[in-house]
Amino acid sequence: MTLESPDRLWLLVGVAALAVAYLVVQRRRSRYAVRFTNLRLLDRLAPSRPGWRRHVPASLFLGMLGLLVVGFARPSDEVRVPRERATVVIAVDVSLSMLADDVPPDRLSSAKAAAREFVDGLPEEFNVGLVAFAGNASVFVPPGTDRQLLDAGIERLAEGGTGQQGTAIGDAIATALETIATLDGEAAEDPPPARVVLLSDGANTSGSDPEDAAADALGAGVPVDAIAFGTPDGVIEQGNRPMTVPVDGETLRMVAEQTGGGYHEAGSSDELRAIYADIGSSVGYTTERQDVSARFIGIGLVLALLAAAASMFWFARIP
Repeated sequence: MTLESPDRLWLLVGVAALAVAYLVVQRRRSRYAVRFTNLRLLDRLAPSRPGWRRHVPASLFLGMLGLLVVGFARPSDEVRVPRERATVVIAVDVSLSMLADDVPPDRLSSAKAAAREFVDGLPEEFNVGLVAFAGNASVFVPPGTDRQLLDAGIERLAEGGTGQQGTAIGDAIATALETIATLDGEAAEDPPPARVVLLSDGANTSGSDPEDAAADALGAGVPVDAIAFGTPDGVIEQGNRPMTVPVDGETLRMVAEQTGGGYHEAGSSDELRAIYADIGSSVGYTTERQDVSARFIGIGLVLALLAAAASMFWFARIP
């Protein structure tokens, strides 16, 4: 935190002078009480002394003055604010391997639940879209602020939802970039600040080259956060026979590194939720220096109200 007008802090000298004056007055009152020789009569005249309570209103008042002076000095601080037109596209793998139950109840169900939590944690003004991919990629929900529509899209995610088997990571990135480029009428001339969050459990097996798609994302200034979801022990049933589907994150790692995004590995629902929370805390925000004097003024006013309340309830005399 910095002060735009630090010279105004000289007013704190006046606050300190008031504090010293208060202490001097209190000491004089104590000396006067000691000079009162008839202590029994003093106890009858003032049997109940306020003790520490008599200092509370003055302390609160001095604290209020100090905070108001700091607010008057125009403090400013770095504040994290949502970017205008910020856009996030979530791309979820719906290939057959996502039915592996190494992450109960299965990888896809866990991914859907975590995606809902991730969306709920984003600011309402963020544009959020949803892409599903297997052997190809499809836009389930174009980027927008309608959260009910997005929740319905997440609910519709199902194995084979794109019509083809495989894992087309390159197509998923390309489709996400296309939805961002057509967000609104300004997107072509003024692209929105955007990010792709891609979740899969395997390497690319179909569609366009993920490396080419990553280069396109880098050129568009769109980082891709890639999540490898699953464990080495994944198994699915195919033709009444078990087939191992261990997680493979090498392609995802390459995409994340090439686009400037983050690469994450999650082997459980809890780990996936933690990763989504970490991504959500940074995606779509920018840091700006803003005036924060209202913080000090607001707390100062609260102290003023407390000082007034303490004086009224503890020391007001009822005739």
